[in-house]
Amino acid sequence: MPDRGSGGPTGPRIRVGRPSRRARTLLMTAGVLAVLAMLFVMFAGFWTDWLWYRSLDYSSVFTTTLVTKVGLFAVFGLLMAAVVGLNIWLAHRLRPPLSAMSLEQQSLDRYRMGIAPYKRWILLGIAALVGLVSGASAAGQWRKWLLWVNGVDFGTTDPQFGMDVSFYAFDLPWYRFLLGFGFAATVLSLIAAGLVHYLYGGLRVTSPGARATAQATGHLSVLLGVFVALKAVAYWLDRYGLAVKGSDFKATENWTGLKYVDANAYLPAKTILFIIAIICAVLFFATLWRRTWQLPVIGFGLMVLSAILIGGLYPAIVQKFQVEPNEQAKETPYIKKNIKATRDAYNINDSRATNYSGTSKAGDQELRNAADTTAALRLLDPNVVSPTFQQKQQVRGYYEFPATLDVDRYTTEDGEEVDSVVGLREIDPQGIPKKGWINEHFKYTHGYGMVAAKGTEVDKDGEPVFLEKNLPPRGELGEYQPRIYYGEQTTTYSIVDGPQEEIDYVGDGEEVTYSYTGDGGVELSNPFNRAAYAMSFGEPRILYSGAIGEGSQILYNRTPKERVEAVAPWLTIDGDPYPAIVDGKVQWIVDAYTTTNNYPYSSRTTLGDTTTDALTDSQRSVVAQQNRVNYIRNSVKATVDAYTGEVELYQWDEKDPVLKTWMKAFPGTVEPKSAISKNLKEHMRYPQDLFKVQRELLTRYHVTSASQFYSGSERWQIPDDPTREGSTAVPPYYLSMKLPGEKEQTFSLTTTFNPVERETLGAFMAVDANATSPNYGRIDLLRLPSNTTVAGPQQVQSKINSDPEIADDLNILKRGDSEIEYGNLLTVPLRGGLLYVEPVYIEGANTSYPRMRKVVAVYGERVAFENTLEEALNNVFQADGTGDTGEDPGQDPGQDPGEDQDQGQDPGGDPPGAPDLQQALQDIEDAYERSEQAFREGDWGAYGRAQEDLKEAIQEAADAREGGGS
Repeated sequence: MPDRGSGGPTGPRIRVGRPSRRARTLLMTAGVLAVLAMLFVMFAGFWTDWLWYRSLDYSSVFTTTLVTKVGLFAVFGLLMAAVVGLNIWLAHRLRPPLSAMSLEQQSLDRYRMGIAPYKRWILLGIAALVGLVSGASAAGQWRKWLLWVNGVDFGTTDPQFGMDVSFYAFDLPWYRFLLGFGFAATVLSLIAAGLVHYLYGGLRVTSPGARATAQATGHLSVLLGVFVALKAVAYWLDRYGLAVKGSDFKATENWTGLKYVDANAYLPAKTILFIIAIICAVLFFATLWRRTWQLPVIGFGLMVLSAILIGGLYPAIVQKFQVEPNEQAKETPYIKKNIKATRDAYNINDSRATNYSGTSKAGDQELRNAADTTAALRLLDPNVVSPTFQQKQQVRGYYEFPATLDVDRYTTEDGEEVDSVVGLREIDPQGIPKKGWINEHFKYTHGYGMVAAKGTEVDKDGEPVFLEKNLPPRGELGEYQPRIYYGEQTTTYSIVDGPQEEIDYVGDGEEVTYSYTGDGGVELSNPFNRAAYAMSFGEPRILYSGAIGEGSQILYNRTPKERVEAVAPWLTIDGDPYPAIVDGKVQWIVDAYTTTNNYPYSSRTTLGDTTTDALTDSQRSVVAQQNRVNYIRNSVKATVDAYTGEVELYQWDEKDPVLKTWMKAFPGTVEPKSAISKNLKEHMRYPQDLFKVQRELLTRYHVTSASQFYSGSERWQIPDDPTREGSTAVPPYYLSMKLPGEKEQTFSLTTTFNPVERETLGAFMAVDANATSPNYGRIDLLRLPSNTTVAGPQQVQSKINSDPEIADDLNILKRGDSEIEYGNLLTVPLRGGLLYVEPVYIEGANTSYPRMRKVVAVYGERVAFENTLEEALNNVFQADGTGDTGEDPGQDPGQDPGEDQDQGQDPGGDPPGAPDLQQALQDIEDAYERSEQAFREGDWGAYGRAQEDLKEAIQEAADAREGGGS
C-alpha cells in the first residue's frame, strides 16, 4: 500500500489548522468595522434629523417625539413580552409530570426532545419578537398618548351622556388603544399557552381520558376570563362610541352620532351585554376552583347568543317597525343634535344667512355707479397669467413662477390699497445650464425677487401693470431681501457659504456672484456631519468635495409646507402657502389647522375630497395628519422666511382646546397671537382649504330646521368650474368687495352655490378674509328664493358661449394659431341682482403667453363683451341713460346693428380712434427698452417682436401728430 503520508494516488494530506494571529486580528477588525458601518448607516438618519431640528431651534419637538416614541416602544414592548413570556413559562411549569403513553404523546416526544436544549432561547426569542412588534405598534400611537396626558376640557358636553368633548377627542382613542393592546396580549398568550400545554400533554386531542389537566384548565380559563372581561370593557366603551359612530342616513352623507335606534336599542343592548360579559368572565375565573368548563362554556354561548339577539336582531326590529313608519318624527331630536354639533365643530354656527332677491329694481345709472364702488373687479386671473409672468419677468431660463399665482394686498405709492397678483421668481433646476453636481447644488442655489401686478388693471396690450418687477427688483413694494432660498418650487438641497460662490443674478450682461450670509442651514465643517449627510443623501462627494469648506451649510427641506409640517407634526397644513413682503423680508405665510375625528354628533368630512377644486394639484393639496375629520380650526398661522428658512408658529385661535393641548405637549413652540406684528397681520387672510371645508358642510348645514334637513328640499351643491373642462368644483376667489348693507369694501373669499341638481343660482357665500378686520372670519350667506331663475355660473358661461356676437368676435380673435382662455368668472351681488364679470385672454399668434383682450359682463339677461372693464360695465348697464329699450344692451337705440358704435364722434370733436401722442411716445420708450433687453439676452424672437412694436409705436406717434392728438 502506498504511504499516505508521502503522497501517492490519493494525493498529499492537507492539514487545516487555526488561522494565524494576524489573520484572526484582520477578521475581527473587518467584523468590527462592518458592524460599525451598519450602526453608522442606522445612526446617520437620526443624527441629520437632530441637526436639522437644532438648526431651526425646534430641537424640543424632535426630543419630545423621540422620547415619547421610545418610551411607548419600551413600555408596551416589554409589557407584551412579559405577558406572553410569563404565560409560556407558566404553561411549561404547569405541565404534567408524566405524559400519557399514547400514539399522540409518543409522536410529540420527538418535538419535546428536540427543543429541550433550546427552551430558554426559544422563550426569549418569542417574547422578544412579540415585544418588538407590539412596541413598534405602540410607538406609532404617540399622538394619542400626548393628547391623553395633556388634554384640556372643551367646555362643551355631548347631549347624550353629558361628557365633556375632551373625553371623546383625547381620552376615548387612548382607551381604545389600551383595549386593543389588552386583546392582542390576551389572544397571543392564549395561543402560546395552548400550544405549550398541548406539546407537554396538558391538552390532549386523541389520547384517552380527560382532554385537559386541571392545571391547563385553570390556566386557560383565566386567560379566557380576561378576554371576556376585556369584551365587557369594550361593550361599555361602545356605549360612548355611539356618539362618534359614523353611519348611513338618508338625510345626509357621513352621519355621525346617535339616531333613534342607537339611543333606544343599541345603547341598552350594549349595557345588557356588558353585564352578561361580566358574569361570563366570573364563570371563567371560577374554574380555578370548580375545574370544569361546563358553566363558562354555557355562559359564553349565552353571551354570543345575546350579542346576536340583543345587539343585532333587536335593533333591526326597532328600526323596521318603530322608526321606518315615522322616521322623520323619530329622528328629529337627533337631527337637531347633529346640526348643532356639526355647525359648532366646523365653526359655521355664527354664519349670517339673509334672503336675497336676485333681481334688481334699480336704474341703469345707479347700477353703473354702484359697480365701481361695490367690488374691485379683478382682471388678472392668478390661475391664468403665470405664463405671462414667466414670459415678461422670468429674465433667465433657470427661474420659474408657480403655475398658480397668489392674491394679496399692497399699498401703492399714492396710498391706495390694491388687490395684487404676486409670485416669487424661484430657481428652476430643470433650467440650469450645463447641469452638474456643482452647478445644481452650489452655484444655482436661489431665486431672486418678487413680482407683483395690480389685479384690477392691465395695460393697453392686455398685459399686467407691475407694481414690482425686473431684476434686481424695482417698484412700489420698498426695499427687501430679494433672495429666495426657500420656496414652493425649491425641492433640492443646496450647499452654500463655502469656497464656491453662488450665482446671484445677471445684470447688464455680467454675472453677479453672492455668498449666503444666513444661518438657515446645517454646518458641514464637521467631518462627522459631512459623513452623515453623505450617507443620508446617498452622495459620497459631500464627504470629500473641495467645494465644501469652513462655514459651508447644507439647506434642505426647503418648501414652506414641508418645514411647517416637520416642526409641528400635529398640524394639518393648508395647501396654498403664499409669499408676502413684511418688514424687509419675504415671508411665506402658511395656514395650519388642528383637527379631530372624535367630536360627538358632528358629521365627518374627508379633507382630501372637500379641499379639491379645479385648480388643486399635488403641489397645492392639503397636508393632513388625518384625512377624515369632524372638527377643524385654523388655530395656527405660520411663517417661513424665504432667505433664512426660519419658521415661526403663532397662536391664532386662542380658544381652541386642541391647540392648547398640543401647546402643553410641546411648550415654547407656538408664540402667542400678540407676537404677530401689525405689518404681518395685514397680509394674513382667511385660508382657502378651511373655506372649502365649510362651504361643503354648508351645502347641507345652512338649514337649522330638522324637517328641512331631513327632506333635503333646501340642499345646495357646489357648481363645477364653467371655465374648465371636467366635473371639478369651482375654486373660491379672493376679492375686495362690500356686501349689501356694508359701507366699505373688505378683502373677502367668495363662492356660489346651486340648488341641488339645478344650475340656477341658489346662494352666494362670502367670508371676511381680512385678518385686521373686526369681522374677520364672519360668514355671510345670501340665499336666493327657492323658485329663483337667476342664472348660476354654468348658465352664465353657456350664455356667453352661445351669444352670436361674442362668438363672431372670438372667431376673429382666434385667427391664426391664437387660443381663447377664459379667466375667473367673478360673482358680485349688486343692488339686489348679480353681476358676473369674466376676463377673456388670447394666447398665440404674436405672443406665446395669455394677454387679456376682452371683458365679459353679465347682469340679468344683458351681456356685454368689450375691450375694457369700463366699457363692459357701461354697455351692460346702458350707462348713457337710455334705459332698457328692448334692443341689444350693447347697442345704441336707432343704430344700425351692423354699425360699430366706436365710429361715432367724440363730444370734444376729435375722432375717438385718434391715437394719443403721449401714449404713443411712452409706447416707443417701452418698445425700445424691450428691444435692448432682448438684444442683451440674445433672445432674437423677442427682439424681432420688440422691433415690430417699435415701428408700430412710431407710426402711431406720427398719426397722432397729424391728427392733432395731445
